[in-house]
Amino acid sequence: MARFSKVLVANRGEIAVRVIRGAKQLGYRTVAVYSDADRDAMHVQEADEAVRIGPAPAKESYLVIEHLIAAARQSGAEAIHPGYGFLSEREDFAQAVQDAGLVFIGPDPHSIEAMGNKSASKIRMIAAGVPCVPGYQGDGQSDETLVSEASKVGLPVMVKAAAGGGGRGMRLVHQEADLLASIQSARSEAANAFGSGQLLIEKAVVDARHVEIQVFGDRHGNVVYLGERDCSVQRRNQKVVEEALSPAVDEALRRRMGEAAVAAAKAVNYVGAGTVEFMLARDGQFYFLEMNTRLQVEHPVTELVFGLDLVEWQLRVAQGEPLPLSQDEILRRMQGWAIEVRLCAEDPQQNYLPQTGKVLRWRPPQGTGIRVDSYLRDGQIVSPFYDSMQAKIIAWGEDRETARQRLLKALRDTTLLGVVSNRDYLLDIIAHEAFASGDFSTAFISQHFPAQVVAARRPTPRQIALAAVALYLDEASRLAQEHGLAPEFIGWHSSHEFPADYKLKWRDQAFDLRMLVQRGDAFSVTLGGETLAIDVSRCSDDGFHYVCDGVQGKARTARDGDGIWIDADAACWRYADASLAPAQAAAAGSDGRLLAHSDGKVVAVHVQPGDRVEKGQVLAVLEAMKMEFQLQLPVAGTVESVSVVAGQQVKNRQVLVVVRVA
Repeated sequence: MARFSKVLVANRGEIAVRVIRGAKQLGYRTVAVYSDADRDAMHVQEADEAVRIGPAPAKESYLVIEHLIAAARQSGAEAIHPGYGFLSEREDFAQAVQDAGLVFIGPDPHSIEAMGNKSASKIRMIAAGVPCVPGYQGDGQSDETLVSEASKVGLPVMVKAAAGGGGRGMRLVHQEADLLASIQSARSEAANAFGSGQLLIEKAVVDARHVEIQVFGDRHGNVVYLGERDCSVQRRNQKVVEEALSPAVDEALRRRMGEAAVAAAKAVNYVGAGTVEFMLARDGQFYFLEMNTRLQVEHPVTELVFGLDLVEWQLRVAQGEPLPLSQDEILRRMQGWAIEVRLCAEDPQQNYLPQTGKVLRWRPPQGTGIRVDSYLRDGQIVSPFYDSMQAKIIAWGEDRETARQRLLKALRDTTLLGVVSNRDYLLDIIAHEAFASGDFSTAFISQHFPAQVVAARRPTPRQIALAAVALYLDEASRLAQEHGLAPEFIGWHSSHEFPADYKLKWRDQAFDLRMLVQRGDAFSVTLGGETLAIDVSRCSDDGFHYVCDGVQGKARTARDGDGIWIDADAACWRYADASLAPAQAAAAGSDGRLLAHSDGKVVAVHVQPGDRVEKGQVLAVLEAMKMEFQLQLPVAGTVESVSVVAGQQVKNRQVLVVVRVA
């Protein structure tokens, strides 16, 4: 093979940064590609060169094969690394790269094609002797056929999109009455997400774990496995926590699963990094789910446990080199435990609604055994065009409990202000006794974090009081700067001390507080009949240290218009200063106006002017950050106007439909 010296990374965000840095460490020149939304992104700054490939929407930039090939030719890159997501598992992209005389840093097109369709890959795996879940993966795709086959398999079943992944086009069905609707819904979602509505049916393995095996192949006939990863903590079939190794896998089971994964890879002549995913039942039986023909999001936990760089391996194998280590050498390197969480711009308390906005403050954690993969920085715009994952927080330890404790501290030390994230939700998961025990299944989140429990989370009186202190300090500091006052005059009174009234708004809830500033650094805050004494020290632009109820802590803050973001006492929220705000408006949607709840794309509009609609009826479907949301109104009436069409990009709070309330 002709060796390459310049690599184009056909991706964005944290994975682009990860691959660019890894390639540069080996001495390669690197090329980034970017859309208009990513012109100033970190991956662009990290690369030696960068090429614009189109407008912000992925379908007009990162998903346009011709633009990527042209960027490689324009920059002189001889090889393309696809990262994960986007085009990484598209055989037509791999083929186009090779047809252009470039090196695709990944498997050959035929391997991607063989494993890209879940139905076809399952048939191949059965032939290769890899254990598979009983089910139906035939060509008959009518509603009647799928309902009939699901009934033969026996409920509960999983209805799954044959193409794609990421939890889209998947439905768990327990009741026969729900089968038809689930099949139709999964088909629609799959067709929209992957361009194919083909489905398969699988027997649901109840109370199972999701355990995957990292495999690697070269062009010299070698295929190895690098231990397992446990990805059982999932929501909507999307991974939330990943760890290596698995608490449920011993040495003998690891070897059996590893050998099955190698057999799966060899069945398609696999080259490069890949992952074979299994369901692991309580009785120790495991069943093939699918193979991901790319580097995984969770690859850092494997790297930390085995002391390897998988991107380096990808580059070496793509150059035609043999694998650096044998199977026995790999297993001898296995040491310790690693756990990873995905930090996402989403609101768990609002059904995990994707969030957008400007990052006011990003401070990743540091410390022994801590690794952070991210593209964030202060001023970064989190847009609606791409995936909601913003960073991966990873901790390694000599054993699982050490890794878990380090991850807990790392999460507490993680500061993301300006955009709502799932940081606190992740903290709750890692701290949960069931997770700490290691005894859980893919039902972990539904069992321990049902929607009503997550939505019920509220700030404590101390957290609210700290927010009021943060607002006061920010306003006092601004006044001092405007008028040239020395810091010691903050909180000074010419006469006796008197309290100030505050009204803070957290989401839709308002809190009345009375604050007495006894000195510039001593506060007495009364809330709901409870009075808290808060002493403040070491104020800075990032926040302040405090002592409350004898406990010392640190509050990290950022001002945001009429409100303030505060990360303190293991909770991060935004509070608005409603002290001078007008009376509360009516509930959202009660006026008959359907507004977009975030930036996104209209997937479908189900009504037209003149239609009669009922309360709670789905009027439109909005896609944001790869997720679909069915939009409804809390009122009934007649549709007066529809101002959008399917395929249209909309902004947060844009009017979509107006209903004349009955």
